[in-house]
Amino acid sequence: MIHARRIASSLAAATLLATPAIAQRNFDNVEIKTEEIAPGVAVLFGAGGNIGVSHGEDATLIIDDQFAPLSEKIERAIANLGATPVKYVVNTHWHFDHTGGNENFGKTGATIFAHDNVRVRMEAGGEAAGNSTPPAPPEALPVVTYAQGLRFHLNGDTINLMFLGGGHTDGDSVVFWDEDNIVHMGDLYFKIPGYPFIDVGSGGSVYSAMRSLDIVIAMINDETKVIPGHGPMSNKAELVAYREMIGKAVSRVEELRAQGMTLEQAVAAKPLADFNRGEGFIGPDAFVTAIWNSAAIAD
Repeated sequence: MIHARRIASSLAAATLLATPAIAQRNFDNVEIKTEEIAPGVAVLFGAGGNIGVSHGEDATLIIDDQFAPLSEKIERAIANLGATPVKYVVNTHWHFDHTGGNENFGKTGATIFAHDNVRVRMEAGGEAAGNSTPPAPPEALPVVTYAQGLRFHLNGDTINLMFLGGGHTDGDSVVFWDEDNIVHMGDLYFKIPGYPFIDVGSGGSVYSAMRSLDIVIAMINDETKVIPGHGPMSNKAELVAYREMIGKAVSRVEELRAQGMTLEQAVAAKPLADFNRGEGFIGPDAFVTAIWNSAAIAD
């Protein structure tokens, strides 16, 4: 029953991500659910990207912060863990369903960390998932940025922020808790119905995504707890299956390109018709298009 509720929550999050005019949405009925996955480590599920939490005697760090109207609910959920107010925020990438709470947490004194390109894209604003995101106010911008990674020694853990080449966007960070054997994937991994979201307009590429996934898979083991960007908790086996699905889809689209088809012909050929991914935020036609555009850029 808990699993079913989380799937429903994930689908709601995906719907919000795909809907224009997010600022006009009513978040009153959104419930922040908490799952503790190790001592001092938890995941918050609500609307938008899953939030990772590290808490303990040193400070509270969160990974992503969903939408601005949910900040108070998020703060209450964190307090209910017995944690102190948020001191550090890590953004896995720039999309508004992962950075919407930045301004609120920034105003309360939290320091925001992210890859260099996250700050660049938030400063400029732009299009993502059919939505126009305005330039972020100063309080919402990452204060500490990095090209390759950063390491926290916090709450008895070594927490590594790593840029592995991106793929969902050009600024994706993956976050590892070394001692607790946990990884937060950001939107490099969706565990919800539908297909991966490759935001080519934000520098994403399916080929970069596959390389990033391959690196993570090589770094983790069967006991690793995997936090997806959207959806319930996962593991290495499911992440491997996700990567294999992407590779199979890419091979099929590449075959159609090699035959001299146009993008329109490739989409009409329905190369993913037997994948059975269900109805989701990203449908098969959109994923075929993202693969095609990734290949065109790589040419």
